[in-house]
Amino acid sequence: MDFVDGRSGGTARLYYQWHGPEGDGPPLLLVHGGGSTIESNWGALIPELARERRLLAVELQGHGRTPTGSGPASFERSADDVAALLAELGAGAVHVLGFSNGGQVALQLAIRHPHRVARLIVASAPFRRDGMIDGFWDALAGAGSADMPAVYREADVLVSGEAAHAERMFALDRDLMLTGFQDFPDRALASIVAPTLVVAGDRDVIRRDHAVALADRIPGARLLILPAGHGDYLGEVFAAGDDLRGMRRTLPLLTAFLDDAL
Repeated sequence: MDFVDGRSGGTARLYYQWHGPEGDGPPLLLVHGGGSTIESNWGALIPELARERRLLAVELQGHGRTPTGSGPASFERSADDVAALLAELGAGAVHVLGFSNGGQVALQLAIRHPHRVARLIVASAPFRRDGMIDGFWDALAGAGSADMPAVYREADVLVSGEAAHAERMFALDRDLMLTGFQDFPDRALASIVAPTLVVAGDRDVIRRDHAVALADRIPGARLLILPAGHGDYLGEVFAAGDDLRGMRRTLPLLTAFLDDAL
């Protein structure tokens, strides 16, 4: 496995890492969730997948090693930043796995830049505000930076080198969800041409019927409901901790879809 990192692309100059062997197939683009870095979201998953698959992991605006930049964050802007990075890297069409907020970015990438997405996995991502479990929005509105889980804060400070960076990241993500998240129009979801797998846990912060509704709106989409929470099935550090059994059970299903064998 080789490893290359850099920073480029779009207005936010996204930080990125390459992992795994070069091959003939499309690389898999990993787009993290809110409050995360590459390591906190994908640190357990990358070594498993990179044995046989080329991976491109990014950090979105204001996360980890990517600067906050100017202007508010949006899922549309992040999708355009990712598309600009893919163009600069000459990556062509890629497979995409987006988790939580990263799933919304992945949806926007497939809608706004369809030629960049060969296959799409949308994991634990809402497409409408009413898709969250009861109490989610009130809890987020009342949250402050002190409520950020310590593992997220520590992971961000470790790579950014600045405690204030984690504070800014929290404010960016909070504002993004509270004021920047608008319901996806059905016509936009119906325009997605990439083969798509919608994934959610049965104890997720996304309601199960919402995942069903998302799959129904994307032409030909497949649906996978797992006995899982919000991201433990991907080895996400806050949800999974040191218990990676759920991730190891899930990975064969995800790779089967990417290899068109599911």
